[in-house]
Amino acid sequence: QVQLVESGGGLVQAGGSLRLSCAASGRTFSRYGMGWFRQAPGKEREFVAAINWSGGRTSYVDSVKGRFTISRDNAKNTVYLQMNSLKPEDTAVYYCAADQAYWRDYTTPNEYEYGYWGQGTQVTVSS
Repeated sequence: QVQLVESGGGLVQAGGSLRLSCAASGRTFSRYGMGWFRQAPGKEREFVAAINWSGGRTSYVDSVKGRFTISRDNAKNTVYLQMNSLKPEDTAVYYCAADQAYWRDYTTPNEYEYGYWGQGTQVTVSS
């Protein structure tokens, strides 16, 4: 069983920054790609960013490119999402997710390829 626990959410003014963390336990973290997704009120959950098992490949949704950075520390079993220049439209519950397959070299934005999910952390950006 894999457990993912997000932290670092909160309330921030537009233009500010937050760093989300997702701590993983229960399997060999370094073998698996990780992703961040978000769900705003009344909207579908959407892909935000992903990183492959080694950290050598990352991908982002267009709306966050240049503002958000995903990274991982395999020694700490943790993946991060650094969010800068936050906008009110970034307000959402942010979820981290772990890939179902290991050693996948590419990143994927597809929810169905992630088998494990955290409980989410709220990010609210005020204007």
